[in-house]
Amino acid sequence: MKLSVPGRVTATAVVATVSLLAGGSIAGAAPAGQPAVAAAPDIPVANVKAHLTQLQSIATANGGNRAHGRTGYKASLDYVKAKLDAAGFTTTIQQFTSSGRTGYNLIADWPGGDTNQVVMSGSHLDSVTAGAGINDNGSGSAAVLETALAVSRAGYQPTKHLRFAWWGAEELGMVGSRYYVNSLSTANRSRISGYLNFDMIGSPNPGYFVYDDDPAIEKTFKEYYAGLGVPTEIETEGDGRSDHAPFKNVGVPVGGLFSGADYVKTAAQAAKWGGTAGLAFDRCYHSACDTTANIDDTALNRNSDAVAYAVWGLSQ
Repeated sequence: MKLSVPGRVTATAVVATVSLLAGGSIAGAAPAGQPAVAAAPDIPVANVKAHLTQLQSIATANGGNRAHGRTGYKASLDYVKAKLDAAGFTTTIQQFTSSGRTGYNLIADWPGGDTNQVVMSGSHLDSVTAGAGINDNGSGSAAVLETALAVSRAGYQPTKHLRFAWWGAEELGMVGSRYYVNSLSTANRSRISGYLNFDMIGSPNPGYFVYDDDPAIEKTFKEYYAGLGVPTEIETEGDGRSDHAPFKNVGVPVGGLFSGADYVKTAAQAAKWGGTAGLAFDRCYHSACDTTANIDDTALNRNSDAVAYAVWGLSQ
């Protein structure tokens, strides 16, 4: 997550069969005469953590970080792209320049679905130069990747078109995602029915925060967590600080999840979520200690399942 702009299970997830209907309402069952909707799969947290281990290894081998314009970033992108290519996605690398260095976005389209109705999920793949960026934002990047791979494993064919993205240079001010949005024609922007953003979802002292930008997307995430019996709060720490902002600014409906950065967990939040009051949600935010040791497995598991829940529910 970008720093400079100020603030705006291990148990298996309970996954209901829900879909986003044309009117934007969420229903628990298909109407009479219509086929039942597909349930989202459980996302194996071990798979997500395996991606994080790979991103950590990449950082370690490349000066300790995966920052924009550095070899660790390009190696991270190559790792994600290889997984997607092998799974049958159509991948595109978009190149841009920022701060005198070349940056890259990775876009992956799943064949099929109505390309006039695109459900897009994304995360930034770059770290800050100070460290490996495993929570910020290896966590979101790995969960989005594993959700995309789950689409492939399931042979999922939704009504809407699925697109996944990994952004470069978010830490410099959402540069990559802004470049992508600015490169789209007005018509292509209008074809994105929703953009879901996942930036920091495995914080070690986690909260469960849901973006409140679009009511239908917000409701989807809240419904998932209600099924787990986990209370949520509206996300305010990251308003305007991550890659949903360029999409929102041009009128694309956006939503997402967040487990907290350098804000301090209150006593009330610790009472409902566990963890430690009086400490930051992520004490290693933008620091060298943001390694694979800086992840809460329960938060990562729940949030990864929530990514899939939303992708499945909003694309049918």
